[in-house]
Amino acid sequence: QVQLVESGGRWVQAGGSLRLACLASGRTCRIYAMGWFRQAPGKEREFVAAITWGGGGLSYANSVKGRFTVSGDNALNTAYLQMNSLQPEDTAVYYCAAKRLGAGIRLERDYEFWGQGTQVTVSS
Repeated sequence: QVQLVESGGRWVQAGGSLRLACLASGRTCRIYAMGWFRQAPGKEREFVAAITWGGGGLSYANSVKGRFTVSGDNALNTAYLQMNSLQPEDTAVYYCAAKRLGAGIRLERDYEFWGQGTQVTVSS
């Protein structure tokens, strides 16, 4: 099993920046990829970004490309999401997810383990 804990979410004004972190514990040696998803009030959870642990492959949703950067530190078992130029529409609960097997990294069903989420609120 893998446990995930997100941190870094808070209130910020539009145009500001935040960095989220996701600390993985447990059987972390088996992790293939870590992803970030978000869920805004009244909406379905959506893919934001993902990184593969071994090859460092990156993937982003079109809505965040150029503003958000996903990265990871294998030694610390931590994934990060640097979010710049935040807008009110980025307001959501942000979730970290991890997977051990399979090639897909952009869908919820690709992931086995999930964190509890961290709230990001962007005011105009």
